[in-house]
This record gives sequence, structure tokens and C-alpha cells, in this order.
Amino acid sequence: MLFQTVYYILNIDYNDLTVEQASGVSITDPHGEQDMAVLMNREEFRTALEESIKGKSANKAPFSVAWASGKLSRAHLARWAENHYHYVGPFADYLAYIYARTPDHMTEAKDFLLANMYEEEIGGDRHTDLLIRFAQACGTTRERVVDPDNMSPTTRGLQAWCYSVAMREDPVVAVAALVVGLESQVPSIYRKQTPTLREKYQFTDEEVEFFDLHIVSDEIHGERGYQIVLEHANTPELQQRCLKICEVGAQMRLLYTTALFHDYVAQEIPLHTLQIAA
Repeated sequence: MLFQTVYYILNIDYNDLTVEQASGVSITDPHGEQDMAVLMNREEFRTALEESIKGKSANKAPFSVAWASGKLSRAHLARWAENHYHYVGPFADYLAYIYARTPDHMTEAKDFLLANMYEEEIGGDRHTDLLIRFAQACGTTRERVVDPDNMSPTTRGLQAWCYSVAMREDPVVAVAALVVGLESQVPSIYRKQTPTLREKYQFTDEEVEFFDLHIVSDEIHGERGYQIVLEHANTPELQQRCLKICEVGAQMRLLYTTALFHDYVAQEIPLHTLQIAA
């Protein structure tokens, strides 16, 4: 069922959706006749974007709950790092595909994408190197982290979805998916997990720098992503596509994080001990 869900999500083509299909809501007038969607103002649209993600945060996944409560072993964290590398490692590549297709008149959006790529790869320590440093502190090796054979099928699905969105979607919709739907979640997730890394597992500041960095940088990136979408999703149809893909992006990250629990943890830590719904 898990893989059927991944397959279904990966095969959604948002370009073929009507506004009604993209939003998942039937748009009718009081007499039951089809009506045109109304363009939301910035405040309404911002609220709708936030609501599209609400309740789907990866914080709710059993792996995240076990992490924040200090129930995971270092070996479990190592498996997370080996998977997470293949999701976030190509993030600059995802952004590059969006950048290449972003119209020249969207100067601020292009500048943001370029700056984000720079930060990921050469603006100080490469972010993937910081992740590998944490992985090594958990007991795994650089060789295992970079080896794609060590990621789960669901991680492959998330990575493939990110590439597909970056290559195929309208750039504004792609920013909604990858920056608003995915990247903007990171600070809230890591704020719950990072204190446990220091207090429970006794990781050093250097070993958890990856998390400290993203708590700050991804809050900035997430807000910039919101502003780009609010500015350039300027038709009802485009707004609805952004809302739907934000929702799916949040679902994809939740699915990925949940799969980590079932793939690596469930046999050692029963789900019922976390006191969350299955």
C-alpha cells in the first residue's frame, strides 16, 4: 500500500488538472452550476497555502516522534542520514532546473534560486558535507551515505518526485512544491529534534551543525518561497495548482519519514509505545 501511494502521487500531472480537480473542491454557484474560481488576495492565499500543509508535517511521523523523544539509537539515525542525503543532496539540482525555466522578468525569484544553490554548494561548508559529518558521528561512513543502494524505495520516490516537479512544472508551482511545501517545514522539524541530539545523545555542536544551519537558513528560504508564490501565482488556476502541490509535497515528506520508521525502526520500537495513531 505504501508503494502504491508513492506511485499514485508520482503520476499526478498538474498541467492536465482543471482548477476544480487541482483544488479537490467542487466550485459551484448557489444554483449548482459551475462557476469560475475567484482570485484570492495575498492574505487569503497565504492562509490557504499554510492550511494546505497544516496537519501533514513530518513532525507527526513516528520516526520524528521517536527521534524527538530520544527513543532512536545512533544506528537508526545513521539510516536516516543515509536516506536523507539522497533527498537533500540534489536540492541544488532541483533548484537549477527551476532556475533555467524561470522567465527573465522574475528577477527576484531567479536571484533567490541562485543564492539558494550557492548556499547549498559553496557558500561556506557544503551542506551535504555537514550531513555526512553527522552521519559519521552516528557510526556510518561517507561511502555508505553516498551509495544510492542504501536508500529506501520511498526515498527514491521522494527524490524522483522532486526532480519531476523541478523539470516539468511551471516555475511558480515548482517553488510552491519544493520551497513552501518541503523546505519551509524544516525549521519546525529540527527545532524539536536538535535539542535531543545534544541532551540525549551527547553530539557536539560541530556534529549537529547541519541542523543548526538549516533551522536558520530554511526559515529564510521558506519565507522567500512564500513571497515568490504570492507574487507570481496571479491567476485562480495557478493559485489552485500551487495549493494542491504544496499539499502533495507535505504528504510526500510525511510519507518518506513514516517509511523510515517502518523500514528501520518498527521491529525494535513498536508503534504503540510512541502513543501516536498508526
